[in-house]
Amino acid sequence: MDIISQLLPFVFLIAVMYFVIIRPQQNEAKAKKAMLEALKKGDKVITNGGFIVVVHKVEENFVSVKLNDDTVVKITKDAVAKKFEDEA
Repeated sequence: MDIISQLLPFVFLIAVMYFVIIRPQQNEAKAKKAMLEALKKGDKVITNGGFIVVVHKVEENFVSVKLNDDTVVKITKDAVAKKFEDEA
């Protein structure tokens, strides 16, 4: 009985850490993976560098994006932060 009462705070702490830290990170990672898999030509995305670009071509690990009418750049999928939603 004494051992259980000593271990109970540690079990509680681990459970709290799981629900506050680990589980939300897993859900966020799943959402980002789904967003990257759903990318298609014409989507507007924001890169980790802060550029708002248009997806030109999607490959397995890379995405070709248009910076302007003449410039197409190839970036890794990891460099895509999120989809751009027009707020206007």
